[in-house]
Amino acid sequence: MTTPPPPLPGRIGWVDLTVADAPTVRDFYAAVAGWTPQALSMGDYDDYVMLAPDGTPHAGVCHARGGNAGLPAQWLVYITVTDLTQRLHEVTARGGQVLSGPRNAGPSGRFAVIQDPAGAVCALFEAASAPSSSDA
Repeated sequence: MTTPPPPLPGRIGWVDLTVADAPTVRDFYAAVAGWTPQALSMGDYDDYVMLAPDGTPHAGVCHARGGNAGLPAQWLVYITVTDLTQRLHEVTARGGQVLSGPRNAGPSGRFAVIQDPAGAVCALFEAASAPSSSDA
């Protein structure tokens, strides 16, 4: 199986929903959207990757625990950016706030949750560099 290329900068690359009762919400979207949940171990509990009918991952349903404890129960979009550190400087310089992070998202990259000057919340995601042919 090949690894898909990282999402292009400026595009929404992922969505997560963080809630207190992830299994109930997981089952809700499985029935309503036709998604199939796939457990993703977070150590002592599982979050869920929600797969579309064709098997592609489309969203996450997460417990409001650990690093996600303070996130609001809303769909959180992840906008792909280059140079997350510089983008976070822009967030604060332009009247926004960094609410969480930056932190690692496993081998795929790192992200931070931000709030814009109007109060809307989203995440900025910087994909890890794709390995070069010499890394193979």
